[in-house]
Amino acid sequence: MATNLPTELLRSFVAIVDSGSMLKATERVFVTQSALSLQMKRLEETVLTPLFHRDGRRLTLTASGTALLGHAREILALNDRAVVALTGDALVGPVRVGLVQDFAETLLSGVLARFTQLNPEVQLQVRVAGSPELLDLLNGDRLDVVLCMGAPEDAAAVRVAPMVWHGDPELAKRSVLPLAILEPPCRFRDAALAALDRDGRPYRVALETPSLSALRAAVEAGLAVTCRTALFRPLSTPIEAGLPVVPQVAYVRRVGPAPHPSIAKLSDLMHAAALEL
Repeated sequence: MATNLPTELLRSFVAIVDSGSMLKATERVFVTQSALSLQMKRLEETVLTPLFHRDGRRLTLTASGTALLGHAREILALNDRAVVALTGDALVGPVRVGLVQDFAETLLSGVLARFTQLNPEVQLQVRVAGSPELLDLLNGDRLDVVLCMGAPEDAAAVRVAPMVWHGDPELAKRSVLPLAILEPPCRFRDAALAALDRDGRPYRVALETPSLSALRAAVEAGLAVTCRTALFRPLSTPIEAGLPVVPQVAYVRRVGPAPHPSIAKLSDLMHAAALEL
């Protein structure tokens, strides 16, 4: 009787090899490390041979594991082509999206909601974090598409927007400006502090936080001013006078190499949404 190799076990096997460890592989196949370990035990029992040498947490392929790897990639590629042939561009499996907080509220209820409706079998995973962290995750093949902030000259810029001071205009008249900023690294934080230092404007940090919601609450409560784009949309009006000029910032979209057609479509939808923000 022929032995069947379950594709979900092969996909996890390839993920472990490509990511270098079971811990990192969990972020690709979305199962716990213990579940992943059980999957590999099942796969080894299916093929009746060890696939990994285990030295503590370090895993290296056995000769059998190396032989299986090439076949596993071929089987998975054929499986994915068959799915696309039968369903068009409908995506089955995980899609990993990274967003900065500025875009999360709008895109989660807009383009990402529509995407999941059109791709009901998709497993959408959204990571909300700062731009440097998102780009590191994308470069490490732990995200598929990212929409973040960057320099205006970035080749992947979707659009360029001005930075704006937000808060109660009366605060701008104080001799010492109360300031609300995000924790580093933050492009807006750096721009605000550089502009104030350049103009010799005294200030004090009234709030430093990792949360954009907390930053917005402080500004809306009249406790401090901050520097963001128009996406910040606090209840208070932008401050148009009395504070130094701050630079522009780019909305940057990046996508991983050789994306699935549906991921490429999602990337295009995010691009279009960013143009309208």
